[in-house]
Amino acid sequence: MRLKHALAVSLLCSLACQPAAAREAPRKQPNILIIVADDLGFSDLGAFGGEIDTPNLDALAKSGLRLTGFHTEAACAPSRAMLLTGTDSHRAGLGNMPESMAPNQTGKRGYEGALRPDTATLGERLVSAGYRTLFSGKWHLGVRPEEDPHARGFQHSFAMLDCCHNHFGLGLSTDRSKMSAYSRDGVTVTSLPRDFYSSDYFAAALIDQLRTTRAEAGGAKPFFAYLAFTAPHAPLQAPPEAIAKYKGRYDGGYDILRKQRLARERELGLIDPLVQAHHAVDTVSWDTLTPTQKQTSARKMEIYAGMVDRLDQAVGKVITELKAEGEFDNTVIFFLSDNGAEGRDPPPKAGIPVPALETLGTAQSYVNYGPGWAQAGTAPFWRFKTFASEGGIHTPAFVTGAPVAHPGTISGRYTNVRDIVPTVLDIAHVPLIRGPFEGRTVQPTEGLSWSGLLANDARVYPPDTSIGTELFGSRSLRQGDWKITDISDGTWHLFNVAQDAGETHDLSATEPARKAALVAAWKTYASQVGVVMPDPPTHPNPPRDHD
Repeated sequence: MRLKHALAVSLLCSLACQPAAAREAPRKQPNILIIVADDLGFSDLGAFGGEIDTPNLDALAKSGLRLTGFHTEAACAPSRAMLLTGTDSHRAGLGNMPESMAPNQTGKRGYEGALRPDTATLGERLVSAGYRTLFSGKWHLGVRPEEDPHARGFQHSFAMLDCCHNHFGLGLSTDRSKMSAYSRDGVTVTSLPRDFYSSDYFAAALIDQLRTTRAEAGGAKPFFAYLAFTAPHAPLQAPPEAIAKYKGRYDGGYDILRKQRLARERELGLIDPLVQAHHAVDTVSWDTLTPTQKQTSARKMEIYAGMVDRLDQAVGKVITELKAEGEFDNTVIFFLSDNGAEGRDPPPKAGIPVPALETLGTAQSYVNYGPGWAQAGTAPFWRFKTFASEGGIHTPAFVTGAPVAHPGTISGRYTNVRDIVPTVLDIAHVPLIRGPFEGRTVQPTEGLSWSGLLANDARVYPPDTSIGTELFGSRSLRQGDWKITDISDGTWHLFNVAQDAGETHDLSATEPARKAALVAAWKTYASQVGVVMPDPPTHPNPPRDHD
């Protein structure tokens, strides 16, 4: 009896002598939901200055931390590779888009056109930490079975394997080398529902995965879900009712819309009221268009708005599911666009008639909305998708959930898509393994955690850190407030982007030493990550003027 009493007293003493933190119950791991929009402009959401009806995303953004200094690569696959691995796209295997490889890049290390085996995805890291891992949407990181999301850490997946497809599912292929192939849990999909629409179905598939795995796990395991929309990527297609909702909304044209968006961004505190917007490029004044051209162009923007609206509704269904199951309060949500708005609107091919107005937006219509509307979405920034100027790589993003210490605020700190891996691992209380991962050597995680940013708006990157980019020969390097930009014409421009977010004043002549230092830093970056400049140039949308 005395021995039992002594043991009990010893145990109580040891517990009492422990720090309070050590006696706390183990921390509950949060759910993680990452939502990615495809080619969404900086100001398309209402919470970022837009007029499109996006109440679900607006509510999330306004209840969290809006990131107005968030940056990606200039196109989708490289950005998505960086999102999942935390490393530069050239290290990850996406030095160029798989469909755009130049002859001198083909076969080179870092230009495999798919995630390299020596990368560790966020799915792989979290599944090894006990998470149930779910994916639904656009993959674009490899089409072979060993490159499928199901082979890269996602226990359940529904994937559009390549870059884009008919949003209504028309022309499905079972050939994975085609752009119209899908897989489910690694198995090639042979049919899609008759009522298939990309945003609706991707959300529904994720909801089904959430329900299935919740039942399997008995609610004991947290989830990591990656919902990767292909909207509003071209072709512009939406259900008729979604398009009709915006009829007449854009008859005033893209010049007026751009001014309205800029005014709203200033009103919301998203940009400095004194920032000078870069003038729109590669487009013509709305007033010079014929009535028929205006009508057709406005209809394209109506379709685009309908696509964004429908994407928001899809997100709303996922949020409703989380709330119904009591999961919402323990879920941290990240939202971002994978690059700036898409400015291309290729002219009709010879022999193919211009589509009639009433067919625009249907499954039989393949159009985009062009540089005028795109630059209403990217303003005040320079250019749009495919360029390393701010319009191509400065995108909307927000985080909402318990880690955000000051909900409803805005941070203009520089952040990068490669930061999401270390940030999520911090939030999930999962150590970031920087050496070999599960017995294999992996590329380094280069991003930095946002823990200080989410807590007290602390700077993420020291001002002397160099962060380089390159895609299609368009290049940039950011160092603190300074940036050099090459829009793929071989000319470096120097900007103080803290004072000149629109990249309107090239300071090359007045700061030659600084420019030379940044160019040298870019060359060091290019050597470290293995950049191979495309020869001949492969830029899909070469600049038509020199701004």
